[in-house]
Amino acid sequence: MGIRSASAGLILSLLATAPALADACAADKVELRAPSGSVSRFHVEVADTPDERARGLMFRDSMAKSAGMLFVYDKPQPATFWMKNTLIPLDMVFIDETGTVTRVHAKAKPEDETLIEGGKAVRFVLEINGGLAAPLGITEGAVLRSPFVPQATAAWPCDP
Repeated sequence: MGIRSASAGLILSLLATAPALADACAADKVELRAPSGSVSRFHVEVADTPDERARGLMFRDSMAKSAGMLFVYDKPQPATFWMKNTLIPLDMVFIDETGTVTRVHAKAKPEDETLIEGGKAVRFVLEINGGLAAPLGITEGAVLRSPFVPQATAAWPCDP
């Protein structure tokens, strides 16, 4: 009976954590684990078509603190951004194929047309409110958890 009770307890425990694991890897949510180990969560809009990526966060006058936009590319590639028609300051987090942050551009200025280089092998870009990345510890080496990151090579896969 002890083994059966332990098994039932384990099953109940796994069932209780399943929604949390599924929620952590929902398409509209991302998590970033800083090198310090702290975790930040964002509700994201996904821009995974050329038109969605071209429009980005243009013409918006605000964004919730826990929100962002995740740009998803089909393969690693050079990425350059600008802030034309973007009305709010943004932090741009450039991420490679494994979900590892390779660069953070802090406090991009609204409506600035200066090109922002993200690197040569960018697969994802997370835009969040300007000035938010630093206090959250989101720096080079942080890792992204998202179902869009190829799970077989993800630095922080969705599966435990």
